[in-house]
Formats: sequence, structure tokens, C-alpha cells
Amino acid sequence: METTAAVLRGGHDPFTIETLTVDEPRSDEVLVRMVAAGMCHTDLITRDLPPEFFMGPQVYGHEGAGVVEAVGVEVTHVSPGDHVVLSFASCGVCKACTIDRPACCFDFATHSMSGGRPDGTKAFTDADGQPVGSHYFGQSSFAEYSVTAARSVVKVDPSYDLTKLGPLGCGVQTGAGAILNSLNVGKGDSLVVAGAGALGLSAIMAAKVAGATNIVAIDRHANRLELAEKFGATTTLSVSPDELTGAIQEATGGGSDFAFDTTGNADVVKGCVGGLNNIGTIGLAGVGFGELTIDYLTMISGRKIMGIMEGDAVPETFIPYLAKLNADGNFPFDELIQTFPVAEVNAAEAASASGEVIKPVLLF
Repeated sequence: METTAAVLRGGHDPFTIETLTVDEPRSDEVLVRMVAAGMCHTDLITRDLPPEFFMGPQVYGHEGAGVVEAVGVEVTHVSPGDHVVLSFASCGVCKACTIDRPACCFDFATHSMSGGRPDGTKAFTDADGQPVGSHYFGQSSFAEYSVTAARSVVKVDPSYDLTKLGPLGCGVQTGAGAILNSLNVGKGDSLVVAGAGALGLSAIMAAKVAGATNIVAIDRHANRLELAEKFGATTTLSVSPDELTGAIQEATGGGSDFAFDTTGNADVVKGCVGGLNNIGTIGLAGVGFGELTIDYLTMISGRKIMGIMEGDAVPETFIPYLAKLNADGNFPFDELIQTFPVAEVNAAEAASASGEVIKPVLLF
């Protein structure tokens, strides 16, 4: 069948809206009609890499929400007509997957970031008969119809509005999961969140749900710090990285129990590590490049640094949980969303890059 899709033909090119042919789903795949797809920095990470890292024309998108159109013969957890949110793909058989840590799948890159199926085939073909990359995070949701990995598909309550559920599949899930799953922030704890974008604001909302009483938000932009206060931050900071440690210690009365970095900025991370109390833990989810150097004596007291992938979520249970929190009015992540028709995908990217929009969502 044919589908409209936003295709990236060069790592630094604009998206182009094209008509592609999409395969029928294989035995372990699901055909989804996309209603909406969130746009996340990870969809654009190729912009930060040298041109040689671009793997050819691809359909990106990894925060899809839509309706099941068809399923392969091995798929039993969803049926045509089900409303679904799409998340990352994983192998299901490695040690990480079998202990309910699929976000840390040992074969994550093959299943989610290889530009096609694990066997190397692609589900899209362009008007010239050439293959176009598919299965980004198992889904490639910047397409009206997409063949997705079954393990990426999560059934949700059909009463929920699909136009706002897509970000639960990655960005919002990562921010909330970092707090509720990875760091296990609890009632009365103190938390520092560096970066008040979609990940950071989701983390702040989750910290409020968890009962944290001292929530410190760090950002350079006053409008984002205002949002952080709206969603639960008790203190906001906008200081240089070399001032962070002292500012955090003052704001938390000697050091925070937890910190969560979404910036990927090594100097910010170092400032936050210094702002931990002696047994504090920092989680890192920001995409950064280069080296992070921490003085040995800073760590020997008992502090911990934790890498966080997808908020250590098990999507089939965590996504419905977050959706219900939202429906009950306790997790208003949808207030971060601004929608764009898929034809305006480049405007959505520009609005996100400028900081004008926290979470762009493309509508089909």
C-alpha cells in the first residue's frame, strides 16, 4: 500500500514529504495507521554527527500513536482497531530483556537504530523503487502508515486522545521513568533537574507524583523555568556551570539526594555531581559527546553516577500508567505539546530547535 511520509534524504537536509510504498506486516509485525507522532531530539541526532554517519534516506519518528490496521500471525497482544502507543524495540531474549530492563537490551542498536529490520531489510520503497530506511526505534512513525515491530506496540485505553499520547513512547517516558524507576525518588527526597525541556519537565512532574519536597530546576531560559515552577519545581536556578555546585548546595541545605541531567553538557553534570550529598545519585539521560571527567575524591564518599536509557521503563505497563496519571489530572505532560500538520515537519523542527516549542507533535 502507499503512505505519506516525512523522509530525511541527507543528514543535514530538510525533511521532504513523499509518497512511499509500505510492506505488508510480517509475522511479528503490526501495521499502524498513525494519528500523531512526537518529535524528539533523537529524531534529529544525525544533525550532530559527521555526514559519513548518515545511513541513507530514512523515515524517522519514534513517538507514534495510532490505530492498528493489521497484525502478523504471531502477534496476539493487539488486534485491528486497537489504539496504541509506539515505543522502542528490543530483542526480548537477552539478559536485560529477560529481567524487565528492555531499554538496556544488549542488541538495542540492531532493533531500534539500524535503519531497517534486524535482518537488514527495509519496509519502505520510494517512487523510484529504491529502499527507504524503516523501523527507527521499531516504528518509523513519521509516516501515515508504518510497519512496526510487535514489541514496540503498546495497547492503550481507546477513550484517551491519541493526538497527545505519542510522547509517552520516548521523551516523556524517559523523564518520568528516570525519577520513578531508575532513581526511585521517594517522598521527602530532594532532586535537581538540569534542563527544563520535555525530558526535564516530565521528570519534575513525576517528582511531584513521587512526593519529592525539594525540586530544583536548572535552565538558561526564563520561560522554561516558569514552566518548571508551574509543574512542581520549588526552586529554579539559572547560573553558570562553575556556580552550580554552590547554588545547589545552598538550595538543598547541603546537597541533593538525587540529580537528573537532560542537557548532555559535561560541565553542567560536574556541577550537579558536586551538588549531591555524600550518598547522592545522579542519572544521565542527556545526549552528550566527548568526555566527562569527575575527580576521584568527589566519588569516593558514596556518590553514584547512573546512565539512564528510556527511564528503565517496561513500555507495556509504564505507558498505560502514565496515560492514566494524565487522565486523572496528575501528570499534565500534554500541556507541553504544540501540534503541526505533518506537511509542516520542518517548521516543527525549527520551533523545537529555537526553544519556542517544548514538544512538537505531528498530526496525520
